[in-house]
Amino acid sequence: MEDKDLVIYDGVCNFCNGAVAFILKRDKTERFIFSPMQSEYAQEVIERYKVDTVGVDTFMLVKNGQVFLWSGAALEIAKDLAGFWFLFGIFKIVPSSFRDFFYKVFARNRIKLFGGTKHCQIPDEKVLSRFRGLAI
Repeated sequence: MEDKDLVIYDGVCNFCNGAVAFILKRDKTERFIFSPMQSEYAQEVIERYKVDTVGVDTFMLVKNGQVFLWSGAALEIAKDLAGFWFLFGIFKIVPSSFRDFFYKVFARNRIKLFGGTKHCQIPDEKVLSRFRGLAI
């Protein structure tokens, strides 16, 4: 993989696509690249890192060869964004099992709350080069 940090997200979830847009806007150094979980590329990465707990409700980050899942991925991403988002790192003092419980409750309901699509959304041409595994 490149010298970038890979974010794997649910490409048919409106909330998840919004989260990607949020990251893109605040990733001034362009350190993050993205791949929808539904892509072959993401599935190959998941298999390469032998992550067997991944489902469509999983938010995953591969950073420096290390895998972060669920709330851990979100907190790790936040610390590298422009602005004061690094302050969310304080939540790392909360045990990951507790954080992930609430993450998973939200993740199970995100489509009901924010909607979804039948196909992965295609990003704007300005940021298309930062995505992997899209069928265009």
